[in-house]
Amino acid sequence: MKPKNIVVIGTGYVGLPAALLLARAGHTVIGVDIDENIVRAINDGILHIKEKQLQAIMDDPTVKENLKAQSAPCEADVFLIAVPTPLDERKKVANLSIVVEATKSLVPHLRESNLVILESTVPPLTCRELITPLLEHSGLKVGATLHLAHCPERILPGDVFYEIVHNDRIIGAADEKSRAMAAEVYASFVQGELLLTDDVTAELVKLMENAYRDVNIALANEFAAVARTLEIDAGEAITLANRHPRVNILKPGIGVGGHCIPIDPWFIKEVELANSRLIFTARLINDEMPAQIAAQIRAAVRGIENPRIVAVGAAYKANTADTRESPAIEIARLLRADGCRVDHFDPLVEGMGFPSTLAAACTDADCLALLVEHKVVMEEVTNSRAEIEQAMRMASILRF
Repeated sequence: MKPKNIVVIGTGYVGLPAALLLARAGHTVIGVDIDENIVRAINDGILHIKEKQLQAIMDDPTVKENLKAQSAPCEADVFLIAVPTPLDERKKVANLSIVVEATKSLVPHLRESNLVILESTVPPLTCRELITPLLEHSGLKVGATLHLAHCPERILPGDVFYEIVHNDRIIGAADEKSRAMAAEVYASFVQGELLLTDDVTAELVKLMENAYRDVNIALANEFAAVARTLEIDAGEAITLANRHPRVNILKPGIGVGGHCIPIDPWFIKEVELANSRLIFTARLINDEMPAQIAAQIRAAVRGIENPRIVAVGAAYKANTADTRESPAIEIARLLRADGCRVDHFDPLVEGMGFPSTLAAACTDADCLALLVEHKVVMEEVTNSRAEIEQAMRMASILRF
């Protein structure tokens, strides 16, 4: 494949890894971001995402030569849009304003035969009903003189490199030419299989993946709630149920977080209300989990005057520092709103580390709530449990 000039709009969790790998593959890449600090960091070879493997790629001489950053788009062969699509919390619909602005910003730079790739997660029909009309303000015709594809991102915080390189990728477009052009770009760095389909299917597939996980997590959480009512061990019940060869119930938790699962299922409900009742119910169940966990913690310190709670874990999942949509942060907020004294720690999140040790953090505490079981935390709990309990006023340790 002949190297191309590629503009990546948005250099965050999704766009920057893509820009790095495209640059390493030999393409000339311009990363575009409205944050001048990010632009400066990229040009200085500094990674603003904590991923060791990506930093190694950033330090690659080929990447240093091929990747530059700036605050506005320019002419290119390929434009890749990788900007956030947050959820409107009040309406529970996709806020596509950043995608719209990103698309508008590249329109003046479009030329015949350009390819535009949307990696941002969006509701079905976004490419056809929103992006296409915006792009055609350039005077070009999508599917004829201009090409558009939707290729959903593949990012797993904590293991970005493996996921983006080795996962299969969905290449969706309304016409074969656009699909082929997009597939050629991804083939330059993806080792997984490239699966070609239409754009609407590609949009829905990404949402289906995360809705599937959301529904299964909600089922596990609901089983755990039933077990509590029956005063039995939910973990034991799930372990026994999973001995059935066709049953695989997940581990219950404190809710779901991150940039995908708590958001993407709402995009399905947005476009198809009548046939998304299970998806909607799962969202409600998982969104209610922080309140349920906070209630369990309050119950553990009931009767103690002015109790002190130590909450450990602020990331949305174990062994990462990513706090986006974290249910652990919501639990701490709910407890504080109820008047509880809460000291919240997470050794992986900058600024939230223990004063020295977990035992020291638990001095005179009445409850230790292990919200996120980072490996480093659980090792300390196992190795220093006696010291931790001795430091506490009431030796109550809760795991979720």
